[in-house]
Parts: sequence; C-alpha cells; structure tokens
Amino acid sequence: MNPNPKKTAAGLFFGGLLPVIAFTFIEEYYGIIPGLIAGMIFGLGEIIWELYRHKKVQKITWIGNGMLLVLGGVSLISSEGIWFKLQPALMEGAFSLVLWGSLIMKKPLLVYLAEQQGQTFPEEIKSRMNGITFRVGVFFAIHAALATWAALYWSTTNWALLKGVGLTVSFILYLVIEALLLRRAILKQR
Repeated sequence: MNPNPKKTAAGLFFGGLLPVIAFTFIEEYYGIIPGLIAGMIFGLGEIIWELYRHKKVQKITWIGNGMLLVLGGVSLISSEGIWFKLQPALMEGAFSLVLWGSLIMKKPLLVYLAEQQGQTFPEEIKSRMNGITFRVGVFFAIHAALATWAALYWSTTNWALLKGVGLTVSFILYLVIEALLLRRAILKQR
C-alpha cells in the first residue's frame, strides 16, 4: 500500500510541530532541560500515536522524530537546546539534497511521488518538472540556512514560529507562485 500523499504532506509540515510547541512553552517557563524532555516526550508520542492510529509509522515520522530524539539527547547531555533546534534545518537540508539527487538520477522526486499515487502528468507539465524540482530544492536549502540561523541566534519563540508557521506559509506561497508560472508557460505554448 502506497502512503497517502495528503498524510505525507501533513507529515512534512506538521510532523514535529507538537514537540516544538511543547519544547518552546516549557523552555520559556521552566528552563532548557524540562523543555527538552517535554519536546522529546511529544516526539515519541507522535510516533506512538501514528502507530496506534494507522498501525504503521510513516518514514517521514520516523526520520523527523528520530532525529528530534537523538538531537534532543545530545542537547540533554550538553545542556544546550541548540542541537534540538537544529533538527528542522537538518531535515530541510536533507530534503534539498534528496530533491537534487533525484534530478541527478533522472527521476524528479515530485514526478516519482505522483506516479507512486497513480497520478500522471500531461507531457507539457512533466517536461517542466526538472526545473520545479530543482527550484523546490533551492527553496528548502535557503530555508535550511534560515532555520540554522534561527537556531543559533533567534529566541526560542521566534525559532518555533519559523519552524511552524514560517515554513508552512512560505512554502504555500512559493507553490502558488510556481503553479501560476507553470500555468502561464503552458498557456503560452498553446
């Protein structure tokens, strides 16, 4: 059974959001160590909830929350929240590399994922997917750099806003622009 694309998209954007909220709130009022513990508990809770609810845990949940737990552990040992805060940047950077790697392998990830769901693109759209895949990779690379900057220099609250609202809103806006440009290019061809 192929994963549901809506669940996968939701996992990309909302996966790890509850641990971030818990970490931010608890860290603000009780300190870094309780915040880290709360974030890690919520990360583990997301894995358990998905397993309970769907009888299976998506790869993106394992990867995101697995990284969160490992980096949270490093943060606990070092008593610094920076490692926990770097998880979004590492995920976004890795996603950029996966997107660009799919181009090198001549199988754009966006086309591959759509085909896995039984979707087909008209040839005029499929021919443009290399460019879109590359640009989405650039978007995530830029956002990974911003997330790294936020983890290092921003307050925990501002970092959490970037992780939660900032990524989601900016990516939706980016996709709207990309869709409008694609539509315009296709209409020009006709």
